[in-house]
Amino acid sequence: MKSLLMLGSNLGNRGENIGRALKLIERFAGRILKESSLLETAPFGVVNQPYFLNKGVLIETYHPPFELLRVLKWIERRVGRYPTYRWGPRVIDIDIITWGEVKVNTEKLKLPHPGLREREFFKEIYRELIRRELPLPL
Repeated sequence: MKSLLMLGSNLGNRGENIGRALKLIERFAGRILKESSLLETAPFGVVNQPYFLNKGVLIETYHPPFELLRVLKWIERRVGRYPTYRWGPRVIDIDIITWGEVKVNTEKLKLPHPGLREREFFKEIYRELIRRELPLPL
């Protein structure tokens, strides 16, 4: 199944953090089919923190959504993420944006990711990797 992931980092060497996460995604989460451009973005929610470096990747995965989420949380820990607070600074953040056409609405996972409505750079990366002219799956 194809899944769109969004990576972000605003602590340490942001580019290196994303690079390490991409290697682990390729090894444990799924084959990377496409990568977006890198974007530097202002923080969302809590604004008094460093800017983020963001990248989207389209992967082919055999993991169902909740298993993929578990694998990605493990990857975040391997790259160096530690608990902070909601929307706080982080070494790496990996979100599942879409998983095929599946819709999920639980406390743990929402698909498509609500950021597609709230964050312009999510939309920009979605259009770059998935569909240039089709509507967003909101």
